[in-house]
Amino acid sequence: MLAIDQRDSLRNGMATAAGTTADRISDEALIKAKRAIVKTLAPYASAVLIDPVYGYPQCVTDLPPRVGLLLSQEETGYVAGGASEKERRTRLLENWSVEQAQRLGADAVKLLLYYRPDGSVEMRRQQEKLVADVGHACVQAEMPFLLELVAYPLTEGGADSLAYAQKKPALVIRSAEEFSKPVYGVDILKLEFPADLKWTAEYAGGAFDGKPRQSAYRATEVETFCRQLNQAAGIPWVILSAGVNIEEFLVQVDMATAAGASGFLCGRAIWKDAIPLYPDLVKMETWLRTQGGHNFARAKAHAGLALPWPQHRAFAGDSQP
Repeated sequence: MLAIDQRDSLRNGMATAAGTTADRISDEALIKAKRAIVKTLAPYASAVLIDPVYGYPQCVTDLPPRVGLLLSQEETGYVAGGASEKERRTRLLENWSVEQAQRLGADAVKLLLYYRPDGSVEMRRQQEKLVADVGHACVQAEMPFLLELVAYPLTEGGADSLAYAQKKPALVIRSAEEFSKPVYGVDILKLEFPADLKWTAEYAGGAFDGKPRQSAYRATEVETFCRQLNQAAGIPWVILSAGVNIEEFLVQVDMATAAGASGFLCGRAIWKDAIPLYPDLVKMETWLRTQGGHNFARAKAHAGLALPWPQHRAFAGDSQP
């Protein structure tokens, strides 16, 4: 599946490419970039995730008939909170609901949740209630619910640090276990890779970005983390890219699907290298048709071991073929 529900992050990337500030990138420019990505890459996807603000109204006509539509529920960014003011709280879009997404023809809704299973009780409870509320609305509407879980550093010294790389497996695995509980009503988990390959012994020399790092674990340990994640996820799950380079993402897809993932829902790893070509939309579309399409085709090939969702153990007693 293809993700193009990014808003502020996409606007910031376009601003960098144009040598200006984000406030100088108009909504119209953002919409044109999204349309370029959707109309060139959607034919490769089984479904496309877009936002209802800048994506749906302008891009829905570019979706091929047999490609599913996923609509995001959250506002872009987060609200800082907790005693340290370093924790993150997800906000729902104002004047938007599961029922509205359904009326617009969505096949599923997606909620991005920032979550630290070791965070403050207050923040965890707020975030858990948010998911349960959206899950309840989805059950009432008979709408499939896809939950995207994103961890973040608190005291570890940043996302690209040895301490956070060491902590990440437990954060991802514990979060997947929590939100697999029936009380949340989640149907599919969109999960981070349960390690940072750039801190893995076999790649720590700078294989993906040219920056040497210490080793936090070996590839065999990462494979174990993936199996533990699959065991913790009581419902089907797919992998997200978190904006890593395509070569790193392909290794992640190999490991995740070998462990039991049902595929990927990816955005930036596939199309992000088109953004530095902005504001030349012709060059962007040319790159998307050629290298972007190649990236998507490679990712699909690497997902050849993906577990079809009806074969997930959650449906062991189901009548699905």
